[in-house]
Amino acid sequence: MEVFRAVMLTGSVNGATELLHVSQPAVSKLLAHAARQAGLVLFERVKGRLVPTPEAQQLYAEIEHLWRGVERVRDVTRGLADPQTGTLQLAVSASLASHLVPRAVALLYQRFPRLKTSVEVLVAPIMVNALLDHSAHLGVGMLPNAHPNLVAVRSYACGLACAMREDHPLASKKTITPADLRGQRVIGSPAGTPYGQSLLRAYGKAAAAMGLDIEVRSATTACWFAQAGAGVAVVDRAAVAGRTFQGLAVRPFRSGESLDVRIIRNRYRPLSVVHKAFCEAFDRVWTAGVGTGAAR
Repeated sequence: MEVFRAVMLTGSVNGATELLHVSQPAVSKLLAHAARQAGLVLFERVKGRLVPTPEAQQLYAEIEHLWRGVERVRDVTRGLADPQTGTLQLAVSASLASHLVPRAVALLYQRFPRLKTSVEVLVAPIMVNALLDHSAHLGVGMLPNAHPNLVAVRSYACGLACAMREDHPLASKKTITPADLRGQRVIGSPAGTPYGQSLLRAYGKAAAAMGLDIEVRSATTACWFAQAGAGVAVVDRAAVAGRTFQGLAVRPFRSGESLDVRIIRNRYRPLSVVHKAFCEAFDRVWTAGVGTGAAR
C-alpha cells in the first residue's frame, strides 16, 4: 500500500523512490507483486509515463481513507512514547507535600507543560484506599500501610532531624543527640503510631528524661509548634527539606533510626510514561533535598 500510494502521489517510480528513500528496482518489484496479487492492471505506460487505470484510481481512494487511520495510529504511538500532555493523580503524606513533591512536579512540568495534576494530602490508610480504588495513580508516603495489591516503585530511608527556634540553646549545635534532649520539651508523635514508635526507638534511654509533653499527628504540625517556641520538634528530614519553615534552625538528629518513604502504585495498574517521569523527578529532588537513604 505504501509503495502504491507513493507512486500515485508522485506520478512516477522515480518520485516514489525519493519519497520512500528506497531503490528504484525495489519499488518496481513491489509494485509488480502488488498488481499480480490483486489480479489488476494498476498502471499503463503512455508516452513513457505511468498512467493509473480507473481501477487504480478507485483503489487509491480506498487506500487514502485507510491511510489516514494508519497515520492516526502513528501519531498516537508517538504521543504515548513522548506525550505532550497527560494526567497525574497523587496521594501524598504531609511530610512530603511541603517541599519534595512540589519540586518534583515542577520538574515534571518542564517536560510536560500541559500536564494535568491532582494532589491530595492523605494519611496512610486513606492513601492505600485511594490507590486501591484507582482514584490515585501514585502514593508518595511516609510509613504507608502494607497491602498485597500495592507495590513500591521507589523506596528511601529517611533520617531524623530536630527543629527549633533559632534562638534556642540547642541551635548552636551542629548535630543533636538523644542526650542533648534531656530536660527539653520535645514535640513528637503519639506513641501508638508507627511514626511515634520510631521516635521512641530513636530517643532510647534518654526518653525517660525528656519532656514528651506535646504530641501531634504530623511533622508539619510539629514544626509549627516549634516555630511558636513550644519546644524542639523531632521530625523526619523530608518534612524540613528546603528550609520550608522560616525562623527554624534544623539540625541532624544522630540516631540509627530511619523512616521508610515509598512511591507506591496499584499492582494491577502499570505506570505510564508520565508516571515514570514523576518517579525520576522525585528521585532527583530527593537526592538534592534530603541526600540520605538512596533509592532502592
